[in-house]
Amino acid sequence: MIEILAVFTNPANWPAIAALVAMEVVLGIDNLIFISILTNKLPDAVRPMARRVGIGLALILRLALLGLIAFIVTLTTPLFWLGDHGVSWRDLILIAGGLFLVWKATKEIHHNVDHAAEAGAPVTAGAVGLGFGAAIFQIVLLDLVFSVDSIITAVGMTDQIPIMFLAVIVAVAAMATAAGPLSRFIERNPTVVMLALAFLFMIGMTLIADGLGHHVPKGYIYAAMGFSALVETLNIWARHRREKARAAH
Repeated sequence: MIEILAVFTNPANWPAIAALVAMEVVLGIDNLIFISILTNKLPDAVRPMARRVGIGLALILRLALLGLIAFIVTLTTPLFWLGDHGVSWRDLILIAGGLFLVWKATKEIHHNVDHAAEAGAPVTAGAVGLGFGAAIFQIVLLDLVFSVDSIITAVGMTDQIPIMFLAVIVAVAAMATAAGPLSRFIERNPTVVMLALAFLFMIGMTLIADGLGHHVPKGYIYAAMGFSALVETLNIWARHRREKARAAH
């Protein structure tokens, strides 16, 4: 216990703690968007429970993988080679997760477009029915993919296990805090659903590219997502202003 406290009270470790916590929070955005999109397809009564279960499983998986840190490091050992790129278990997991995200996002975009066209209704997050068990199963699959990526990133930034545990706990706590407001925001603004699905598609393609040895800097991805979210926020603000003006007249 004293050794663990010494890690956190040592000023030399503070930059690593801050950097890793920030990185884990940012990496959790992908996971959180998927959980929000998927749980919004459930009945209102079970959405909070599904979010808690999904985020709780994300924490359990990350902490379990930290406990298997020696095994996780071996996931980067090449199994076979594609040209100059050695394909490891980590790469295969990222490719599988990316393909799943691309399939899921494409399916939801296609269904939402067809649903809106056929019914003449706006796109909503709950356009497609989904069972609680099916939602949790899909969340677990993506939790595993994001958890492996998260832990391997942490290993590359520090060799202090207590710092990794702290970063993971803080990141999942941030996810738990933001999950409800984000899900409600997506539900209240139907156009955000399509944007979030586009984010998932982009994240899926990034995972596939990373697994094939073509690393895309995360900064570019999150900058693009942030800019798109800012534009959509301005559109929502302008739309609300127009609605208020019409109501006033």
